[in-house]
Amino acid sequence: MTIAHPRRRWLQQAALAAAATAFAPRVLFARAETDRRFVFIIQRGAADGLNTVIPYADPAYAGLRRELAIDPAQAIRLDGSFALHPALAATGELYRAGQALFLHAVASPYRERSHFDGQNVLETGGTRPYQRKDGWLNRLLGMLPGLKDAEAIALAPTVPLALRGQGRVASYAPSALPAPPDDLLLRVQQLYEPDAQLHALWDAALEARDMAGPGRTRQNPAELGKLAATFLKRPDGPRIAMVETGGWDTHAGQNARLAAQLKNLDALLAALKEHLGDAWTRTVVLVATEFGRTAAVNGTGGTDHGTGSAAMLVGGAVRGGRVIADWPGLGPSQLLEARDLRPTLGLPTLIAATAAECFALDPGRTLQTLYPGQTAAGRLPGLLTS
Repeated sequence: MTIAHPRRRWLQQAALAAAATAFAPRVLFARAETDRRFVFIIQRGAADGLNTVIPYADPAYAGLRRELAIDPAQAIRLDGSFALHPALAATGELYRAGQALFLHAVASPYRERSHFDGQNVLETGGTRPYQRKDGWLNRLLGMLPGLKDAEAIALAPTVPLALRGQGRVASYAPSALPAPPDDLLLRVQQLYEPDAQLHALWDAALEARDMAGPGRTRQNPAELGKLAATFLKRPDGPRIAMVETGGWDTHAGQNARLAAQLKNLDALLAALKEHLGDAWTRTVVLVATEFGRTAAVNGTGGTDHGTGSAAMLVGGAVRGGRVIADWPGLGPSQLLEARDLRPTLGLPTLIAATAAECFALDPGRTLQTLYPGQTAAGRLPGLLTS
């Protein structure tokens, strides 16, 4: 939604700011007439898939990673080839319960190494950066029942690109400031009453504030998961959410930094499960990043921008307990450009297949709507429960 007049733009921002202030990570929500919940968690910064879902059985892994190599004895064993980083303890429990699966050697069509360009491709569903101006998650909204009532809500002043498009979007963010007095809210409501656009924005902001409940302040990962669940589990609440996490760019000192990031992700997922209650059985959480990191450690105890990475599907509706990987290997002749994990599964394939199964959509139509002009890269078995 755009407002050309500067004063109207300022009033729009003021209306939303009165009920919300920014914090990170950020969350988006969207309503639709379905009982399934779909959550997309983006890992901004290029998360290292090789030390998240560890290919401990690959003979080249330890030599490439040297001091960064995760000891298989300390990791969470998944199967005879892969293990999970020990910081993902709760996620490992979900795997054992059949509610988490991991996909390796995954990448978008993007093959350069710019965070901005890579995230643009991941969020828009284009084949190259800035090819499209709307996001695949917004286009998914257009495929669901109840589109006329669909509304995305961001726990931030701005909307991530994945959910920009034709669907109506408002924002909400919890604030550490004192709650505004009722008299102020009434006066602002009266101010915006004559303007249909601003009045609708104001109503959306107040509705999100009421749904979140009183006393919401700046969120740690567990509180963020609880807040997301508060929206998602409501019978009249949203059915699609997007969570933005940052800080995955581990050029130096990776071991401690990655462990902290994964611990936060683990806490977020655990809180989602705990606070969704019965709705967890109808929930699918997709975790993905814009690209991976180099197979070898660099000179500063980190890894540089790469290509292939790992993705996760977590939730009570996930047919988990599996690692899905057409593993390319980490030997010198097997790496992409002699440095990166070679992708064998396209993120468009994974995202479209997950969305289609989640919402009982036609797979071919879903792929072409979310990723126009693209074909499936790699094959997938059934990902979700019926």
